[in-house]
Amino acid sequence: MNKSVQPVPSVNLPQEILLAEPRGFCAGVDRAIEIVERALSKFGAPIYVRHEIVHNTYVVNDLKQKGAIFIEELDDVPPGATLVFSAHGVSKAIQYEAERRGFQIFDATCPLVTKVHVEVAKLNKEGYEFIMIGHKGHPEVEGTMGQLDSGIHLVEDVADVARIAPRQTDRLAVVTQTTLSVDDAAEISAAVRTRFPNVRAPKQQDICYATQNRQDAVKVMSPQVDIVIVVGSPTSSNSNRLRELAAKLGTEAYMVDDASELQESWFEGKSRVGLTAGASAPEVLVKQVIDRIRALGAVSVRKMDGIEETIKFPLPKGLKLDAQGHVLDLGDSHLHQLG
Repeated sequence: MNKSVQPVPSVNLPQEILLAEPRGFCAGVDRAIEIVERALSKFGAPIYVRHEIVHNTYVVNDLKQKGAIFIEELDDVPPGATLVFSAHGVSKAIQYEAERRGFQIFDATCPLVTKVHVEVAKLNKEGYEFIMIGHKGHPEVEGTMGQLDSGIHLVEDVADVARIAPRQTDRLAVVTQTTLSVDDAAEISAAVRTRFPNVRAPKQQDICYATQNRQDAVKVMSPQVDIVIVVGSPTSSNSNRLRELAAKLGTEAYMVDDASELQESWFEGKSRVGLTAGASAPEVLVKQVIDRIRALGAVSVRKMDGIEETIKFPLPKGLKLDAQGHVLDLGDSHLHQLG
């Protein structure tokens, strides 16, 4: 009797997808997007947002379709409009100017970024200068450095540490962009301590829990796979760090905005694919990437064990919901901000 012959999968096609855990949206991103959506629901379009609310093309385009208008200059916001500050935070100058113009303001700054701002303000009153570890031009860095008129010095790498010239070194503190490579930040921090032994470190690490968790998951995943795909936009700092980390660990790695950017040639001879997503990349994009890799031959998807994130940040008072799910009306106050 002839036995049916099962097709043998080609060794040149991917066989398994290993999903990093955790991946994708963090609590700060969830909160920021919800602030824009609730503002649109309560006040109607348009809602103006200073800078991309989070660094993800899909999210920004989705909110544009719902009526959000993304701007960089406050001159582009008409009088009396509703304005949302992005999750990355803004400088004091932007904040004061927006208030002076009388916009209805909702602050979507991630609370973990706000924590850094509060620490800078507190220590500045005590006479401290600051060394900030971060990437020049990133909006979070501009917002944090913009908490002060002077006395905050940016370092992007170990070489920068030797070049900075604070006015004094008796009261010097370090702050960090929240989305950096944990390992790179530790290396730069060590260089800072070597040059300035009395420097004050943050009470808690400034790099956010979600950035750390996603990098830790990639460290576990990378040695188990032949290739790592990171879902994230080019402007996303934490997504870029995930791709760099996988590559540094010796695994071929690529970052894609969505499934359309995947190239079949990447997967030739790759049996197991590792997949993760930056903290601003929605799960719908991950699912589309999975579908595309399945179409190339993958027959199974396995989720890694990992930390379950349960953190949720509160919304500004003017956007909280009542028992029926409607945005609470707290009066006609022109300014609703995160306390």
